Amino acid sequence: MRRPALVAFLLAGGMLGNGFAQDSWRQWGGPDRDFIVEATGLADSWPDSGPPVVWRRPLGTGHSSIVADNGRLFTMYRVGNGRERGGPFDAEESVVALDAKTGETLWEHKYPAKLEDFNFGSGPHSTPLIVGNGVFTIGTNKQLYAFDAHTGDVLWSHDLIKDLGSPSLLIRPVVKAGYGCSPIAFEDNIICSVGGPGQSVISFRQSDGTIVWRSGDFLTSQVPPVLIDVAGQQQLVIVGGGTVNGLDPSDGEVLWSYPHDPGNDINCSTPLWGSDDILVVSSAYKAGSRALRLNRTGNVTIPEELWFTQRSRFMFLGAIRLGDHVYGTSGDFGPAFLTAVDVKTGEAAWRERGFPRASILYADNKAIILDEDGDLAIATLSPKEMIVLAKTKVFATTSWSAPTLVGTTLYARDRETIVAIDLGAQ
Repeated sequence: MRRPALVAFLLAGGMLGNGFAQDSWRQWGGPDRDFIVEATGLADSWPDSGPPVVWRRPLGTGHSSIVADNGRLFTMYRVGNGRERGGPFDAEESVVALDAKTGETLWEHKYPAKLEDFNFGSGPHSTPLIVGNGVFTIGTNKQLYAFDAHTGDVLWSHDLIKDLGSPSLLIRPVVKAGYGCSPIAFEDNIICSVGGPGQSVISFRQSDGTIVWRSGDFLTSQVPPVLIDVAGQQQLVIVGGGTVNGLDPSDGEVLWSYPHDPGNDINCSTPLWGSDDILVVSSAYKAGSRALRLNRTGNVTIPEELWFTQRSRFMFLGAIRLGDHVYGTSGDFGPAFLTAVDVKTGEAAWRERGFPRASILYADNKAIILDEDGDLAIATLSPKEMIVLAKTKVFATTSWSAPTLVGTTLYARDRETIVAIDLGAQ
Protein backbone atom coordinates (compact mmCIF):
# COMPACT_ATOMS: atom_id res chain seq x y z
CA MET A 1 0.00 0.00 0.00
CA ARG A 2 1.20 3.54 -0.74
CA ARG A 3 0.55 7.10 0.32
CA PRO A 4 1.92 9.41 -2.38
CA ALA A 5 0.67 12.46 -0.46
CA LEU A 6 3.48 11.88 2.02
CA VAL A 7 6.11 13.09 -0.47
CA ALA A 8 6.05 16.64 0.84
CA PHE A 9 6.39 15.42 4.43
CA LEU A 10 9.38 13.27 3.58
CA LEU A 11 11.08 16.01 1.62
CA ALA A 12 10.63 18.38 4.53
CA GLY A 13 12.27 15.84 6.82
CA GLY A 14 15.32 15.47 4.60
CA MET A 15 14.33 11.91 3.78
CA LEU A 16 15.32 12.00 0.15
CA GLY A 17 19.03 11.32 0.24
CA ASN A 18 21.54 9.12 2.01
CA GLY A 19 23.77 11.43 4.08
CA PHE A 20 24.53 10.12 7.56
CA ALA A 21 25.84 12.25 10.41
CA GLN A 22 28.75 10.93 12.42
CA ASP A 23 26.86 11.50 15.70
CA SER A 24 24.13 9.09 14.69
CA TRP A 25 24.01 5.44 13.68
CA ARG A 26 21.30 5.27 11.06
CA GLN A 27 22.04 2.04 9.25
CA TRP A 28 23.80 -1.30 9.44
CA GLY A 29 27.47 -0.76 10.18
CA GLY A 30 27.21 2.92 11.10
CA PRO A 31 27.74 6.05 8.98
CA ASP A 32 29.77 4.30 6.25
CA ARG A 33 28.53 0.72 6.83
CA ASP A 34 32.06 -0.33 7.83
CA PHE A 35 31.75 -0.26 11.65
CA ILE A 36 34.24 2.60 11.91
CA VAL A 37 33.15 5.88 13.53
CA GLU A 38 34.84 9.15 14.43
CA ALA A 39 33.98 9.08 18.13
CA THR A 40 36.51 10.35 20.68
CA GLY A 41 36.86 10.38 24.43
CA LEU A 42 36.58 6.64 25.02
CA ALA A 43 38.14 5.23 28.17
CA ASP A 44 41.38 3.27 27.91
CA SER A 45 40.51 1.07 30.90
CA TRP A 46 37.53 0.06 33.03
CA PRO A 47 37.10 -0.66 36.73
CA ASP A 48 36.72 -4.28 37.80
CA SER A 49 32.94 -3.84 37.67
CA GLY A 50 33.12 -2.76 34.03
CA PRO A 51 32.05 0.51 32.42
CA PRO A 52 28.96 2.29 33.84
CA VAL A 53 25.59 0.97 32.70
CA VAL A 54 23.28 3.89 31.85
CA TRP A 55 20.18 1.69 31.63
CA ARG A 56 19.17 -1.88 30.96
CA ARG A 57 15.75 -3.29 30.13
CA PRO A 58 14.11 -6.46 28.81
CA LEU A 59 13.55 -6.61 25.07
CA GLY A 60 13.19 -10.03 23.45
CA THR A 61 14.68 -12.35 20.88
CA GLY A 62 15.94 -11.57 17.39
CA HIS A 63 19.22 -10.47 15.81
CA SER A 64 18.37 -6.97 14.56
CA SER A 65 20.97 -4.38 15.49
CA ILE A 66 20.09 -0.98 16.91
CA VAL A 67 20.00 2.22 14.87
CA ALA A 68 19.96 5.67 16.44
CA ASP A 69 19.10 9.25 15.50
CA ASN A 70 17.84 12.40 17.25
CA GLY A 71 17.72 10.80 20.67
CA ARG A 72 15.78 7.75 19.52
CA LEU A 73 16.73 4.11 19.07
CA PHE A 74 15.05 1.70 16.67
CA THR A 75 15.28 -2.07 16.51
CA MET A 76 13.13 -5.18 16.01
CA TYR A 77 12.35 -8.14 18.23
CA ARG A 78 10.09 -11.12 18.88
CA VAL A 79 8.73 -12.20 22.26
CA GLY A 80 10.15 -15.59 23.16
CA ASN A 81 12.57 -17.62 25.24
CA GLY A 82 16.08 -16.55 24.26
CA ARG A 83 17.77 -19.23 26.35
CA GLU A 84 16.37 -22.30 24.58
CA ARG A 85 16.88 -23.28 20.95
CA GLY A 86 13.25 -24.34 20.72
CA GLY A 87 11.82 -21.15 22.16
CA PRO A 88 8.88 -20.96 22.44
CA PHE A 89 8.53 -17.88 20.22
CA ASP A 90 5.49 -15.72 19.50
CA ALA A 91 4.12 -15.68 15.95
CA GLU A 92 4.46 -11.92 15.65
CA GLU A 93 7.29 -9.37 15.52
CA SER A 94 7.69 -5.81 16.72
CA VAL A 95 9.42 -2.70 15.41
CA VAL A 96 10.11 -0.54 18.44
CA ALA A 97 11.32 3.03 19.08
CA LEU A 98 13.03 3.75 22.40
CA ASP A 99 14.21 6.87 24.20
CA ALA A 100 18.00 6.75 23.91
CA LYS A 101 18.51 8.30 27.38
CA THR A 102 16.17 6.05 29.34
CA GLY A 103 15.27 3.04 27.19
CA GLU A 104 11.57 3.87 27.55
CA THR A 105 9.32 2.67 24.72
CA LEU A 106 8.12 5.59 22.58
CA TRP A 107 6.11 3.58 20.05
CA GLU A 108 5.80 0.02 18.87
CA HIS A 109 4.32 -1.66 15.81
CA LYS A 110 3.45 -5.36 15.89
CA TYR A 111 2.59 -7.55 12.92
CA PRO A 112 2.08 -11.29 12.34
CA ALA A 113 5.30 -13.17 11.55
CA LYS A 114 5.28 -16.92 11.26
CA LEU A 115 8.00 -19.06 12.74
CA GLU A 116 10.82 -20.32 10.53
CA ASP A 117 13.72 -22.60 11.49
CA PHE A 118 14.85 -20.81 14.65
CA ASN A 119 17.17 -23.51 16.01
CA PHE A 120 20.01 -20.96 15.96
CA GLY A 121 17.92 -18.03 17.19
CA SER A 122 14.69 -16.41 16.13
CA GLY A 123 14.08 -13.59 13.70
CA PRO A 124 13.81 -10.74 13.00
CA HIS A 125 17.36 -10.69 11.65
CA SER A 126 17.47 -7.52 9.51
CA THR A 127 18.55 -4.11 10.87
CA PRO A 128 16.34 -1.02 10.34
CA LEU A 129 17.40 1.92 8.17
CA ILE A 130 16.76 5.57 9.09
CA VAL A 131 16.62 8.27 6.41
CA GLY A 132 15.27 11.66 7.43
CA ASN A 133 11.88 11.14 9.09
CA GLY A 134 11.55 7.59 7.81
CA VAL A 135 12.41 4.22 9.34
CA PHE A 136 12.52 1.23 6.98
CA THR A 137 12.40 -2.35 8.24
CA ILE A 138 12.17 -5.85 6.75
CA GLY A 139 10.79 -8.73 8.81
CA THR A 140 11.51 -12.43 8.95
CA ASN A 141 8.84 -13.18 6.33
CA LYS A 142 9.92 -10.32 4.02
CA GLN A 143 7.48 -7.72 5.31
CA LEU A 144 8.87 -4.35 4.18
CA TYR A 145 7.59 -1.32 6.14
CA ALA A 146 8.19 2.43 6.02
CA PHE A 147 7.35 4.21 9.30
CA ASP A 148 7.19 7.79 10.48
CA ALA A 149 10.13 7.85 12.91
CA HIS A 150 8.32 10.16 15.36
CA THR A 151 4.86 8.60 15.51
CA GLY A 152 5.29 5.03 14.30
CA ASP A 153 2.60 5.51 11.66
CA VAL A 154 2.94 3.15 8.68
CA LEU A 155 3.68 5.26 5.59
CA TRP A 156 3.68 2.34 3.14
CA SER A 157 4.44 -1.35 3.06
CA HIS A 158 5.05 -4.31 0.78
CA ASP A 159 4.79 -8.01 1.40
CA LEU A 160 7.69 -9.07 -0.82
CA ILE A 161 6.38 -12.62 -1.04
CA LYS A 162 2.67 -11.96 -1.71
CA ASP A 163 3.03 -8.70 -3.63
CA LEU A 164 6.18 -9.40 -5.65
CA GLY A 165 6.48 -13.17 -5.87
CA SER A 166 9.73 -13.41 -3.92
CA PRO A 167 10.68 -16.88 -2.64
CA SER A 168 9.70 -17.13 1.02
CA LEU A 169 13.15 -18.36 2.07
CA LEU A 170 16.67 -18.75 0.70
CA ILE A 171 16.88 -21.62 -1.76
CA ARG A 172 19.76 -23.86 -0.62
CA PRO A 173 20.37 -23.63 3.16
CA VAL A 174 19.64 -26.56 5.43
CA VAL A 175 18.64 -24.04 8.13
CA LYS A 176 16.13 -21.58 6.69
CA ALA A 177 15.83 -18.94 9.40
CA GLY A 178 14.11 -16.17 7.43
CA TYR A 179 15.09 -12.86 5.83
CA GLY A 180 18.17 -11.07 7.16
CA CYS A 181 19.48 -8.55 4.61
CA SER A 182 19.60 -4.94 5.90
CA PRO A 183 18.48 -2.31 3.34
CA ILE A 184 20.58 0.60 2.09
CA ALA A 185 19.68 4.12 0.92
CA PHE A 186 20.71 5.60 -2.42
CA GLU A 187 19.52 9.07 -3.45
CA ASP A 188 15.72 9.00 -2.93
CA ASN A 189 15.46 5.21 -2.93
CA ILE A 190 16.06 2.25 -0.65
CA ILE A 191 17.57 -0.92 -2.05
CA CYS A 192 17.42 -4.49 -0.76
CA SER A 193 17.71 -8.06 -1.94
CA VAL A 194 14.36 -9.63 -2.79
CA GLY A 195 14.69 -12.71 -5.00
CA GLY A 196 12.84 -14.15 -7.96
CA PRO A 197 13.34 -14.00 -11.74
CA GLY A 198 14.84 -10.67 -12.74
CA GLN A 199 14.52 -9.25 -9.23
CA SER A 200 17.38 -10.45 -7.08
CA VAL A 201 17.57 -6.79 -6.07
CA ILE A 202 14.84 -4.14 -6.06
CA SER A 203 15.05 -0.38 -5.56
CA PHE A 204 12.00 1.27 -3.95
CA ARG A 205 11.21 4.97 -3.84
CA GLN A 206 11.48 6.12 -0.24
CA SER A 207 8.47 8.41 -0.38
CA ASP A 208 5.78 5.96 -1.50
CA GLY A 209 7.30 2.50 -2.07
CA THR A 210 7.06 2.64 -5.85
CA ILE A 211 9.44 0.21 -7.56
CA VAL A 212 12.17 2.19 -9.35
CA TRP A 213 14.03 -0.78 -10.81
CA ARG A 214 14.44 -4.57 -10.53
CA SER A 215 17.60 -6.42 -11.49
CA GLY A 216 19.51 -9.67 -11.28
CA ASP A 217 18.88 -13.39 -11.64
CA PHE A 218 21.40 -14.56 -9.04
CA LEU A 219 20.70 -16.34 -5.75
CA THR A 220 20.24 -14.02 -2.79
CA SER A 221 21.86 -14.13 0.67
CA GLN A 222 21.80 -12.35 4.03
CA VAL A 223 24.69 -9.95 3.28
CA PRO A 224 23.89 -6.23 3.65
CA PRO A 225 24.64 -4.32 0.42
CA VAL A 226 27.33 -1.61 0.41
CA LEU A 227 28.05 1.35 -1.86
CA ILE A 228 31.60 1.83 -3.11
CA ASP A 229 33.40 4.25 -5.43
CA VAL A 230 35.26 2.57 -8.29
CA ALA A 231 37.35 5.12 -10.18
CA GLY A 232 34.69 7.78 -9.74
CA GLN A 233 31.68 5.53 -10.37
CA GLN A 234 29.33 4.60 -7.53
CA GLN A 235 28.64 0.88 -7.48
CA LEU A 236 26.32 -1.21 -5.34
CA VAL A 237 27.97 -4.42 -4.12
CA ILE A 238 25.54 -7.27 -3.60
CA VAL A 239 26.94 -10.53 -2.23
CA GLY A 240 24.45 -13.14 -3.39
CA GLY A 241 24.08 -16.79 -2.50
CA GLY A 242 26.91 -17.85 -4.82
CA THR A 243 28.33 -14.69 -6.41
CA VAL A 244 29.62 -11.20 -5.66
CA ASN A 245 27.94 -8.66 -7.92
CA GLY A 246 28.44 -5.00 -8.78
CA LEU A 247 25.37 -3.02 -9.87
CA ASP A 248 24.71 0.53 -10.97
CA PRO A 249 22.61 1.84 -8.05
CA SER A 250 20.76 4.30 -10.27
CA ASP A 251 19.22 1.73 -12.64
CA GLY A 252 20.26 -1.73 -11.42
CA GLU A 253 22.47 -2.62 -14.39
CA VAL A 254 24.74 -5.53 -13.45
CA LEU A 255 28.27 -4.23 -14.06
CA TRP A 256 30.23 -7.32 -13.05
CA SER A 257 29.89 -10.63 -11.24
CA TYR A 258 32.34 -13.08 -9.64
CA PRO A 259 31.84 -16.55 -8.07
CA HIS A 260 31.87 -16.76 -4.26
CA ASP A 261 29.89 -19.85 -3.31
CA PRO A 262 29.66 -21.34 0.19
CA GLY A 263 27.53 -24.14 -1.25
CA ASN A 264 24.41 -23.21 0.71
CA ASP A 265 23.60 -19.49 0.10
CA ILE A 266 24.73 -18.67 3.66
CA ASN A 267 26.87 -15.68 2.86
CA CYS A 268 26.49 -13.34 5.84
CA SER A 269 29.56 -11.08 6.26
CA THR A 270 29.63 -7.52 4.94
CA PRO A 271 32.21 -6.97 2.15
CA LEU A 272 35.07 -4.60 2.97
CA TRP A 273 36.29 -1.95 0.53
CA GLY A 274 39.41 0.20 0.44
CA SER A 275 40.83 3.17 -1.46
CA ASP A 276 43.18 0.71 -3.20
CA ASP A 277 40.15 -0.65 -5.12
CA ILE A 278 40.39 -3.99 -3.32
CA LEU A 279 37.19 -5.67 -2.14
CA VAL A 280 37.49 -8.39 0.51
CA VAL A 281 34.65 -10.88 0.88
CA SER A 282 34.52 -13.73 3.37
CA SER A 283 32.21 -16.59 4.31
CA ALA A 284 32.22 -19.87 6.16
CA TYR A 285 31.84 -23.35 4.72
CA LYS A 286 33.29 -23.81 1.21
CA ALA A 287 33.80 -20.15 0.31
CA GLY A 288 36.53 -18.87 2.62
CA SER A 289 37.98 -15.39 1.99
CA ARG A 290 39.03 -13.73 -1.24
CA ALA A 291 40.21 -10.33 -2.41
CA LEU A 292 39.08 -8.83 -5.70
CA ARG A 293 40.70 -5.81 -7.31
CA LEU A 294 38.10 -3.94 -9.35
CA ASN A 295 39.70 -2.56 -12.50
CA ARG A 296 37.56 0.01 -14.29
CA THR A 297 38.32 1.24 -17.81
CA GLY A 298 35.67 3.46 -19.33
CA ASN A 299 32.31 1.88 -18.52
CA VAL A 300 33.72 -1.61 -18.00
CA THR A 301 34.68 -3.00 -14.58
CA ILE A 302 36.64 -6.25 -14.47
CA PRO A 303 37.15 -8.06 -11.13
CA GLU A 304 40.61 -9.58 -10.69
CA GLU A 305 41.14 -12.14 -7.94
CA LEU A 306 44.27 -11.35 -5.93
CA TRP A 307 44.05 -14.26 -3.53
CA PHE A 308 41.77 -16.87 -1.99
CA THR A 309 42.15 -18.75 1.28
CA GLN A 310 40.08 -21.05 3.44
CA ARG A 311 42.26 -20.42 6.46
CA SER A 312 40.26 -17.28 7.27
CA ARG A 313 36.48 -17.60 7.29
CA PHE A 314 34.45 -14.75 8.75
CA MET A 315 31.13 -16.52 9.22
CA PHE A 316 29.03 -13.56 10.35
CA LEU A 317 29.10 -10.56 12.72
CA GLY A 318 31.46 -7.71 11.96
CA ALA A 319 35.00 -7.73 10.61
CA ILE A 320 36.65 -4.36 9.96
CA ARG A 321 39.34 -3.09 7.64
CA LEU A 322 42.10 -0.80 8.95
CA GLY A 323 44.71 0.11 6.35
CA ASP A 324 46.14 -2.99 4.74
CA HIS A 325 44.63 -5.47 7.20
CA VAL A 326 41.22 -6.97 7.93
CA TYR A 327 40.49 -7.85 11.56
CA GLY A 328 37.78 -10.30 12.56
CA THR A 329 36.95 -13.60 14.22
CA SER A 330 37.45 -16.57 11.93
CA GLY A 331 35.66 -19.87 12.33
CA ASP A 332 32.36 -21.56 11.57
CA PHE A 333 31.15 -24.48 13.69
CA GLY A 334 34.55 -25.23 15.21
CA PRO A 335 36.78 -23.05 17.39
CA ALA A 336 37.03 -19.38 16.45
CA PHE A 337 39.98 -17.03 16.80
CA LEU A 338 40.58 -13.33 16.22
CA THR A 339 42.92 -12.72 13.32
CA ALA A 340 44.56 -10.00 11.20
CA VAL A 341 44.64 -10.75 7.47
CA ASP A 342 46.88 -8.90 5.01
CA VAL A 343 44.64 -7.42 2.29
CA LYS A 344 47.39 -7.66 -0.34
CA THR A 345 48.37 -11.30 0.23
CA GLY A 346 45.66 -13.04 2.25
CA GLU A 347 48.25 -14.17 4.79
CA ALA A 348 47.37 -14.05 8.49
CA ALA A 349 49.62 -11.60 10.34
CA TRP A 350 48.53 -13.16 13.66
CA ARG A 351 45.85 -15.31 15.28
CA GLU A 352 44.72 -15.06 18.89
CA ARG A 353 42.44 -17.24 21.01
CA GLY A 354 40.28 -15.70 23.72
CA PHE A 355 37.26 -14.53 21.75
CA PRO A 356 34.62 -16.72 20.13
CA ARG A 357 32.75 -15.27 17.15
CA ALA A 358 32.48 -11.53 17.76
CA SER A 359 31.35 -8.18 16.41
CA ILE A 360 34.01 -5.49 16.12
CA LEU A 361 33.61 -1.75 15.75
CA TYR A 362 36.39 0.82 15.76
CA ALA A 363 36.54 4.30 17.31
CA ASP A 364 39.10 6.53 19.00
CA ASN A 365 41.95 4.21 17.94
CA LYS A 366 40.37 1.32 19.82
CA ALA A 367 38.42 -1.77 18.86
CA ILE A 368 35.21 -2.45 20.74
CA ILE A 369 34.61 -6.20 20.71
CA LEU A 370 31.34 -7.89 21.69
CA ASP A 371 31.49 -11.66 21.42
CA GLU A 372 28.65 -14.15 21.16
CA ASP A 373 29.12 -15.21 24.81
CA GLY A 374 28.20 -11.69 25.97
CA ASP A 375 31.72 -10.50 26.83
CA LEU A 376 32.58 -6.88 25.97
CA ALA A 377 36.18 -5.73 25.52
CA ILE A 378 38.25 -2.82 24.29
CA ALA A 379 41.56 -3.50 22.58
CA THR A 380 44.19 -2.01 20.33
CA LEU A 381 44.76 -3.65 16.96
CA SER A 382 47.82 -3.52 14.73
CA PRO A 383 49.42 -5.76 12.10
CA LYS A 384 51.75 -6.95 14.88
CA GLU A 385 49.35 -7.76 17.72
CA MET A 386 46.14 -7.28 19.63
CA ILE A 387 46.34 -5.85 23.14
CA VAL A 388 43.21 -6.25 25.29
CA LEU A 389 42.83 -3.18 27.52
CA ALA A 390 39.70 -4.21 29.43
CA LYS A 391 37.04 -6.91 29.38
CA THR A 392 33.74 -7.49 31.19
CA LYS A 393 30.59 -9.62 31.02
CA VAL A 394 27.46 -7.74 29.87
CA PHE A 395 25.02 -10.45 28.71
CA ALA A 396 23.81 -13.85 29.87
CA THR A 397 22.51 -15.18 26.55
CA THR A 398 23.91 -15.34 23.00
CA SER A 399 24.65 -11.95 21.44
CA TRP A 400 24.62 -12.06 17.64
CA SER A 401 23.49 -8.44 17.21
CA ALA A 402 26.24 -6.02 16.24
CA PRO A 403 26.54 -3.15 18.78
CA THR A 404 26.03 0.54 18.05
CA LEU A 405 28.14 3.51 19.23
CA VAL A 406 26.75 7.03 19.42
CA GLY A 407 29.20 9.48 20.97
CA THR A 408 30.59 7.51 23.89
CA THR A 409 27.43 5.48 24.53
CA LEU A 410 27.33 1.87 23.36
CA TYR A 411 23.93 0.31 22.67
CA ALA A 412 23.88 -3.48 22.52
CA ARG A 413 21.52 -6.41 22.94
CA ASP A 414 21.38 -10.14 23.37
CA ARG A 415 18.32 -12.42 23.20
CA GLU A 416 16.78 -11.05 26.41
CA THR A 417 17.88 -7.49 27.07
CA ILE A 418 19.02 -4.21 25.58
CA VAL A 419 21.59 -2.08 27.37
CA ALA A 420 23.18 1.38 27.15
CA ILE A 421 26.78 1.55 28.43
CA ASP A 422 28.92 4.64 28.95
CA LEU A 423 32.33 3.96 27.41
CA GLY A 424 33.58 7.50 27.98
CA ALA A 425 36.63 8.37 30.03
CA GLN A 426 35.41 8.88 33.60
